[in-house]
Amino acid sequence: MSLPETRYARSGELNIAYQVLGEGPFDLLFVTGFVSHLDLQWGVPVVHDFFERLASFSRLILFDKRGTGLSDPVAGPAPLEERMDDLRAVMDAAGSERAAIVGVSEGGPLAILFAATYPERVSSLALCGTFACVNPDLEDNPAGARWMRDAELLRQTMLNEWGSGKTLALFAPGYEGLMVSLSLAAFERSAASPRMVKAIYEMIVEIDVRDILPTIAAPTLVIHREHEIIPVEGARYIASQIPGARLAVLPGADHTPWTGDSEAYLDEIQEFLTGAFAEQAPGRVLSTVLFTDIVSSTEQASELGDRHWRELLEEHYSLVRELLERFRGREVNTTGDGLLATFDGPARAIRCGQALIKRLARSGVPIRAGIHTGECEVIGEDLAGIAVHIGARVAALGGPGELLVSSTVKDLVAGSGLRFASNGEHELKGVPERWTVYRVLGDDETDSAARMPVQDERKTRMMDRALLATIRRNPHLTRRVFKRVRA
Repeated sequence: MSLPETRYARSGELNIAYQVLGEGPFDLLFVTGFVSHLDLQWGVPVVHDFFERLASFSRLILFDKRGTGLSDPVAGPAPLEERMDDLRAVMDAAGSERAAIVGVSEGGPLAILFAATYPERVSSLALCGTFACVNPDLEDNPAGARWMRDAELLRQTMLNEWGSGKTLALFAPGYEGLMVSLSLAAFERSAASPRMVKAIYEMIVEIDVRDILPTIAAPTLVIHREHEIIPVEGARYIASQIPGARLAVLPGADHTPWTGDSEAYLDEIQEFLTGAFAEQAPGRVLSTVLFTDIVSSTEQASELGDRHWRELLEEHYSLVRELLERFRGREVNTTGDGLLATFDGPARAIRCGQALIKRLARSGVPIRAGIHTGECEVIGEDLAGIAVHIGARVAALGGPGELLVSSTVKDLVAGSGLRFASNGEHELKGVPERWTVYRVLGDDETDSAARMPVQDERKTRMMDRALLATIRRNPHLTRRVFKRVRA
């Protein structure tokens, strides 16, 4: 089989390198571990044979993540939701509407989040040697006690020995011999720089998708080797949390699926994927919900009067919709003095919420907002379910100018640069258990979005809003004066 052509998919401003090979009856998107190199991997016989086998029964789509291999370099790794955009961009460029997804190692959490967020695009999910959370500082880390030792070994090797081949050798004890070590060293240097690898490691240990696992609707296989560097306890945890997931534990110590007994690995994947295509009706979907609420709206309406209050609300919703479009949000419904919107990623929701708070405050309209990510029930154009209730309850805890998020949201935006302060634990009415809530402090990107000027054609209406705000602050002003100033 000739080597596949390398092409580029456009993801925002970035170019993501991808390849397509095979002519099987279904698409298979392969999400590799923390580094890869589309061209060089074909020079490694075991990798070549592994992908050739996958392409023998599927149309296989491979890609290099942003910042690695042949894809555009970046200053640092992006949060999972932005890298989901890369998956979607690659699928679109490859002409794939729906695919089975194989997520390996660090690619597993990304595949998990994508499958939960876009269930209509994922036919099945195979999670290989991966994890839901490997933060060694967390006492409830599902990776178990052994990981505490191995995590430090891996960290030291990655940070101090990258480019020597020693890091990849930890993942693949099956790679032995001097010539192989030399080729691993060249692969490491070509796949990513030491600075990028350091940033990737710091991002990996912050990943926590445990709350997302129960929302997976696609048929799922969790496959893991018993003695590899990522402990098998983490795989058992994942399989126990995803509804109907099947766990396959194989003997061996190789983390990379193409080393060791790769044929047994491939047999498990092929058997699962070729028989796991029952159609899913995506009536439930993972979504990030944003609730906004105008603070003291009753008092403001009384001060302004019905007509001017309606004008202020119209301008409020106009600005909200402008920012929703900018941050790829979707308006679900309005609540009189607030709004429910949904996003396909929590970082975009946070930045939209922060920009809304700051921009509306400049117009004299104080709002509060709350965000949660969870499984929602889709009812036509509306959303329902416990995640929607949690988002509303979180928003209600905020004061003027505050954006609060659930702990789930905070965990999912690891690597985004967003900063948070604890707002304590709370009992949310109608929601089981106590929830830790965080106040968003923002970042440079959020502040920049809040300062962006409004569109020119809306300047006059912005002046109207400022005038209405003046009336609210000074109720002694008469409407006659208001009309005169406006004229």
